[in-house]
Amino acid sequence: MDAILDIKGLTKSFKGFKAVNGVDLAVERNTIHALIGPNGAGKTTCFNLITKFLDPTSGTITYDGEDITSTGAAEVARKGMVRSFQISATFAHMTVLENVRIALQRPRGDSFSFWRPENALSVLDDQAMGLLRDVGLEGDARRLAVELPYGRKRALELATTLALDPKLLLLDEPTSGMGREDIARTADLIRRAAQSRTVLMVEHNLSVVSDLSDRITVLARGEVLAEGPYAEVSKNPAVVEAYMGSDAHA
Repeated sequence: MDAILDIKGLTKSFKGFKAVNGVDLAVERNTIHALIGPNGAGKTTCFNLITKFLDPTSGTITYDGEDITSTGAAEVARKGMVRSFQISATFAHMTVLENVRIALQRPRGDSFSFWRPENALSVLDDQAMGLLRDVGLEGDARRLAVELPYGRKRALELATTLALDPKLLLLDEPTSGMGREDIARTADLIRRAAQSRTVLMVEHNLSVVSDLSDRITVLARGEVLAEGPYAEVSKNPAVVEAYMGSDAHA
């Protein structure tokens, strides 16, 4: 297996409580891998460890063949591991187009050229409009981000994330709070994004997980409970009891 992300023995303790305990996780290049589990399973903590928003208590994280266990979050992002968050993160009082143009600016040293004149950024318009077209927001380019409905804000966030041209895209609850139409549209966007990159996502919607994922890892109480294709893992009695059974009655 050609793993772009290889995690061994990942552990995070908070005052003696192990939120993540000895997790092994390998994400194969150019696949969609889902990380699922009930509330409190440790999924978000894992994401924070992988993207270096938290430092592990023990274990190793290898990304694209490089040990990044001690690497900072900004440097990891520059290497091509880019994360979106469960809560939409956009510049509310900038236009949709401006949001994507800012994301398209490449870092210069340790900072972005954030305050460049309008005419200097206009050269990015074609590329920005292409990304907006990909996520179905071309017609909203001149609207303020704050004016978009929730599902469209999440689409904008995905466009800005893709503007950073990630090798590994980490999505935290990409369909959370969406209606059926927006869920279907977002799932299609993720599928298209994965044609040229690897996706690791935390997702509660099991229909989305089963439809998109090449492989899933189930966490429970901070440990790996099961791993494999959805069709196989979904029949595991321990998984049904710990996650899917309770979710089916929610």
